[in-house]
Amino acid sequence: MPVSEGVVSALIELKRTDDEGLVAQLTSQLRNLIATGRLGKGRALPSSRRLASDLGVSRNTVTYAFEQLAAEGYLEASHGRRPMVTVDGGRNEVVGAVAPSVRSGKPRLSPWASKLKQTDWPMSYQAPLKPLRPGHGDAREFPHEVWARCLRRSAVRAAKRELGPVNRTRLRRALAHYLAASRGVRATADQILILPSAQAALTLIAAALITPGDDVWVEDPGYPGAAAAFRASGARVMGMKLDEQGMQRMPGMSAPKLIFMTPSHQHPTGRLMSLARRTEFLATSRPGETWIVEDDYDGEFHYDSRPVPALQGLDAHGRVFYVGTFSKAMTSDIRLGYVVVPSGLVGTLEIAQRHIGLIASSHIQEALAEFIADGHFLAHLRRMRRLYHARRDHLVEGLERHLGEVLSAEVPSGGIQLVARLKRGRADQAAVQRLVAAGVETRALSSLALGRPCDHGLLLGFAAWRENEISAAVRTMASCF
Repeated sequence: MPVSEGVVSALIELKRTDDEGLVAQLTSQLRNLIATGRLGKGRALPSSRRLASDLGVSRNTVTYAFEQLAAEGYLEASHGRRPMVTVDGGRNEVVGAVAPSVRSGKPRLSPWASKLKQTDWPMSYQAPLKPLRPGHGDAREFPHEVWARCLRRSAVRAAKRELGPVNRTRLRRALAHYLAASRGVRATADQILILPSAQAALTLIAAALITPGDDVWVEDPGYPGAAAAFRASGARVMGMKLDEQGMQRMPGMSAPKLIFMTPSHQHPTGRLMSLARRTEFLATSRPGETWIVEDDYDGEFHYDSRPVPALQGLDAHGRVFYVGTFSKAMTSDIRLGYVVVPSGLVGTLEIAQRHIGLIASSHIQEALAEFIADGHFLAHLRRMRRLYHARRDHLVEGLERHLGEVLSAEVPSGGIQLVARLKRGRADQAAVQRLVAAGVETRALSSLALGRPCDHGLLLGFAAWRENEISAAVRTMASCF
């Protein structure tokens, strides 16, 4: 119901201690009175002098509020005349004004977004971190003070640093040298793009290469984030079953647009793809038509033998993308990943990176370049390999001792997690629910399947947990089973 001029001030309540400020409060409340029709079109407001007196504020406060509402089109104000309401909120002429009783319809989502809640990725029980959640290293063992010094020096130098490329040259060079020496990757520094995460790399590749309807092969079971990235671009994602050598190529199937794999340490089983199988997939990939994305998500950690060189190093025709991350080797909150791009696509991917906005902080990039150049990164990796190796063995021994009749652990040659198969029954998701309720976080192997699950078991992380924490978690698991 419209109100008279004399009661306008009675409908306004200003709080002197509110952080919003008196002008913002007055502007907002007058705007709301107009939008709801209580101050109707053609209504004259009190003069700034009178309203200021009624509200006990300065005249400037009222004047500034009137000027703002006039600029937004709610009022007409001219010198020597009282402000006049110019819109009829009761008939929804006010842009953005919605009557409280009006219900908005259910939003129409894309097919991809509509299916997001049907997956268990990212994991639904994300906080706080508890044993034995997979996919994490131990942030407590990271040299935070050394890293802080690198960050401080990068911040100090930022004022003198010239505006450069979004992918910092110093870090690209350091990465090219490290990847060549440790993983056999063959690439120049210019082929490396620095991104906020490995998942961002998959999103970038999918945006640049996938046309809706294209076929993409992924491992089954495998990393759910890969399927999510490719589905978002409209790809038809097809799961390829595993054997002891990892991903299998199904006979009779024509080559897809893209193949995603984790050959050095299959996610989640930890299986190593043989050289013969790698060569087979490279032969399947036609240059310029079929691309391979190699995700080496925890390739820094090998315990029982020398690491097998990356698939990318075997590629002589520029058809393999090599994706990595620092979140496993350093800390999960560093938020830096990278992708080695085939040379013929570097320009396109760099432009796409900026268009999508997948830009990593130059401040952190420069700090990481120093962290690597000064030898801190390799020193940290050497220490973590010894530590995680011992933790893997401790978990395997505990599972055998306390849960040998229930679970069969598959001992990976590297990585930060392992699979424990259920010996009886397939109710791995029910087992996960019991364990999570008891304070032990794990993941059902069947939840990582694209279609009907064939593999059942538990995915257990060991890298982030000290041996006494692993022992306590195993005892809790034994009591649950």
